[in-house]
Amino acid sequence: MSLQPSGYEFTLLLSFDFDSESAEVWKGSDPVAISRGRYGARVGIWRVLELLDKYGLRVTFFVPGWVAENYPRIIADITNRGHEIAGHGYMHERFDELPPGEELRVIELMERYIQNAVGSRPLGFRAPYWRFSPRTLSILASRGYVYDSSLMDSDDPYTIRLDDNIIVELPVDWRLDDWPLLEIERLTPREVLGMWFEEIEYAHKRKGYLSLTFHPQCIGRGARIKVLEEVIKEALRRKAWIPRAIDVARKLYS
Repeated sequence: MSLQPSGYEFTLLLSFDFDSESAEVWKGSDPVAISRGRYGARVGIWRVLELLDKYGLRVTFFVPGWVAENYPRIIADITNRGHEIAGHGYMHERFDELPPGEELRVIELMERYIQNAVGSRPLGFRAPYWRFSPRTLSILASRGYVYDSSLMDSDDPYTIRLDDNIIVELPVDWRLDDWPLLEIERLTPREVLGMWFEEIEYAHKRKGYLSLTFHPQCIGRGARIKVLEEVIKEALRRKAWIPRAIDVARKLYS
């Protein structure tokens, strides 16, 4: 089954983890570290949204409930531009470290503040740090989530049956995430762009699926925003379908 509609050559899931300073606040980080996260809400998100508007793209933002609680106008603005808001924990917690009752409470908090900001609960989820417990998928499926985007065991989306529920998995990978490459490995924008161009070429050749993950506080800083634009231009040149995550998931969920 081809994911992309007729006329497109491959599918590119271009998504953004809009964490702002939630992770740093949760960790109790120092003011400077918190300010680096806050850059995402003050500067990075606007550069990203402007670029997406320029190319007429509507994509998915994975948002912690804490960010929706503290920046509701930004989240509403993202939604009003046609983008999807999906869940990403409450304060960017590690779900693999949460006890059972706390994990459910965190998901409920996440849902509450996202619903307050946009008027509806999220249908998709991405685990902070891409780590969750053996319970997480079952909890999500039982609460009506259509998809998750946290696992790394496939190149292409697939479905998971959990008792009487089905959830779509939109797989990811660390090498396809801007944060470890630009913030941890400290590669140059040119090095990262070359790597991702090769991934785009490969996805196009196999007429398959590619997921790239960005963080506004990372990709929106300085010249890095040019990397995002070059990725978009190259993908569009190769006739990529660049949808929201929910659009991909519904093709498999139905």
